[in-house]
Amino acid sequence: MDNLKQAACDAIDAASTYLYDISQDIWSNPELSYNEHYAHYVLTRVQEEKGFCVEKKYKIDTAFRATIGCKENGPHVVVICEYDALPEIGHACGHNLIAESGVAAALGIQAAFLKAGRPLGLLSVLGTPAEEGGGGKVRLIKEGVFDDVNVAMMLHPAPMDSSHADFFLAANLVKVKYLGKASHAAAFPWEGINALDAAVTCYQTISNLRQQMKPTWRVHGIITNGGVKPNIIPEESNMEFIIRAPTKAEFDLLTKKCLECFESAAKATSCKVCFFLSFIFITKLFYVYRKISIKSDVISPDRYPSYV
Repeated sequence: MDNLKQAACDAIDAASTYLYDISQDIWSNPELSYNEHYAHYVLTRVQEEKGFCVEKKYKIDTAFRATIGCKENGPHVVVICEYDALPEIGHACGHNLIAESGVAAALGIQAAFLKAGRPLGLLSVLGTPAEEGGGGKVRLIKEGVFDDVNVAMMLHPAPMDSSHADFFLAANLVKVKYLGKASHAAAFPWEGINALDAAVTCYQTISNLRQQMKPTWRVHGIITNGGVKPNIIPEESNMEFIIRAPTKAEFDLLTKKCLECFESAAKATSCKVCFFLSFIFITKLFYVYRKISIKSDVISPDRYPSYV
């Protein structure tokens, strides 16, 4: 296995100038969501040059898929490229680097296949437009693009190394919906069940919880929908909260407390409640990344001696 990893690293190092040029080309030609035609051209041309089977305009005009290997020999792994820019400030979020890293990973895995003498599975480089707005990945999911995928991954640039921070394990966006019963607020208010009352009660309950929160815990939220007209008892209300804590264990405890607040507000107002947590944490991947970072001299082994 180590010789395959070394082959991948050597291939990426050998292509460093080539990869840098790809990144700079995309950086110099920023395009907004669903208009990434030049980036699509650059990245599909690169994959074709390297011998990948390329499907241009894959499900979406500016999406693509480039594949090598076969699923019969192992897992189907997807490496994701993003390449849309932001209005006014171009690639301030570094999507040119995400695209570059996706190509780099593909070249490394291709080299590992060659070193092994056979494909070890199926690799797909997936170009996903419209990350900054428009839900490109959501559209691809709905098209079934990820249905047969075993694992999908990507790199995102940041001003710090995330292997230093347990915090990245411990934040989540929660969407809360309360359902009541509409009625005329003046003529028959007793016939209604006020979903806005549930949202207001929930917000106040979370505020009351803060007295018992640790200084490093954070819960902040808004009411995104409080009804349609002031003379109609709101049938539905919607809220969004972000829950944060410095460790996964504390995050789990804080999340439990918040869910109790959401549910108690529903009970107090006779509403129904449902909530959606945006992320599922796979903590093992985080610690694997940290271990690899230590071995690669990205971070000091003195910081996390138990991973050496």
